[in-house]
Amino acid sequence: MLVKLIVGGLLLFMVYNLFRAMMIMLKNDPNQPPMSKFIGRRVLASAVIIIFLLVAVATGLITPNPRPY
Repeated sequence: MLVKLIVGGLLLFMVYNLFRAMMIMLKNDPNQPPMSKFIGRRVLASAVIIIFLLVAVATGLITPNPRPY
């Protein structure tokens, strides 16, 4: 259950940063932080999710679906 909450929170963080970057792109205000800052956070969050899932499967916290054959 904790793994699902962490992954869900990271996914929400990714979506939040995606929309923040979109708003900066649409406003085009030079006083705001660059759009790449939020896109970089989004890429970092996706890398953390992948690494977290691989570690969780390797340690046995979660089990993948069995093969269908």
